Amino acid sequence: MRIGELARVTGTTARAVRHYEQAGLISSQRASNGYRIYDEGALVRVRNIRYLLAAGLTLDDVRVFLPCLDGDVAAAPPSDKGLRVALERLAVLNERIAAQTEARDRLEAAFRQATDGRIHPAA
Repeated sequence: MRIGELARVTGTTARAVRHYEQAGLISSQRASNGYRIYDEGALVRVRNIRYLLAAGLTLDDVRVFLPCLDGDVAAAPPSDKGLRVALERLAVLNERIAAQTEARDRLEAAFRQATDGRIHPAA
């Protein structure tokens, strides 16, 4: 199948598919006209990549799961390495959330001080 069909069937974009390929997560063959041609296995891989990205992992994180991308990633028991990557990503996300919460609280306090509490920011 061509890149547009793969993108449509997996609910992503051709640009994302090209990005996954550049990252070494999927591969294609070239037709005589230069178009990328993907086999049926690419469907499973792209779906698994999207599942892992939606869970909060990055493409670099997804590389750890390369040996599993051809199966059912969601149903497979996690490996120790996969669990470590997930825990590291969770720690990064928690740090970002804490930093954003602190920034919001500082801004809200400054806003309340500037308006003498007359105007309340939207919750």
